[in-house]
Amino acid sequence: MGSLYDFRIVDRLQKIDQDIRKDQLKYHEKRVLVSKEFTFDAAHHLHCYEGKCKNLHGHTYTVVFGISGFVNDIGITMDFGDIKQIWKEHIEVYLDHRYLNETLPPMNTTAENMVVWIFEQMERQLQAEAYRDRFHAARVEFVRLYETPTSYAEARREWMYSE
Repeated sequence: MGSLYDFRIVDRLQKIDQDIRKDQLKYHEKRVLVSKEFTFDAAHHLHCYEGKCKNLHGHTYTVVFGISGFVNDIGITMDFGDIKQIWKEHIEVYLDHRYLNETLPPMNTTAENMVVWIFEQMERQLQAEAYRDRFHAARVEFVRLYETPTSYAEARREWMYSE
């Protein structure tokens, strides 16, 4: 008799209504967080700043979303593909291969300003009629924006709505 960790090939796939009932797919009623990461390349420069970043330059940014909600009847809070769709259609178009000083609202294009704008865009989409009813009280918990692999700014829900 082998251990639980021995390699084996599954004899047959589990079937709904035969091996598991549909009402068993939703395991709990807890709020959970799902996260998805994206990268984009963009150019910018900083105003009123004495240092290298006052000159036009670029970064490969990484943005990480943390979105929480309650699972639906099959145990999914929000499909990762839906997060990707919102990112591609409503946020990335303003960022990827763009001159950020031109495409973002009037602001100094610091990571600190940009991460709040990104948070607001994702939250706006989650609250929009097209998505609100599909995602069981989904909300943005945090957005982390890496300007370099070791430097990031973060916006958190409790900071966005409590101060």
